[in-house]
Amino acid sequence: MGNDYSFEEIFSRQVEGLGEAGDVLIGISTSGNSPNVLKAVQVAEKRGMKTIGFTGTGGGTLGTIADVCFAVESDDTPYIQAGHLIALHTMCETVENILL
Repeated sequence: MGNDYSFEEIFSRQVEGLGEAGDVLIGISTSGNSPNVLKAVQVAEKRGMKTIGFTGTGGGTLGTIADVCFAVESDDTPYIQAGHLIALHTMCETVENILL
């Protein structure tokens, strides 16, 4: 994908091919400024999808364009990513409990 298009489009192309209105896209970027994640969120919004951003302190651009932003208030990458893992596992467990 990166060779045929660009690494900036590596996620957005997948959203274009698979995303539908009503779906939810979760974008994860420690800085909140990863161009490939931002582009995917922008494409998702154009397709009528809801978006959730997972970021570090301040949220970066992702924090301003996602419908909901979960920002781990730290500048330490391992702490941010550990916080994201806890939140994502909790989200998955909640969805499973609702569906099952």
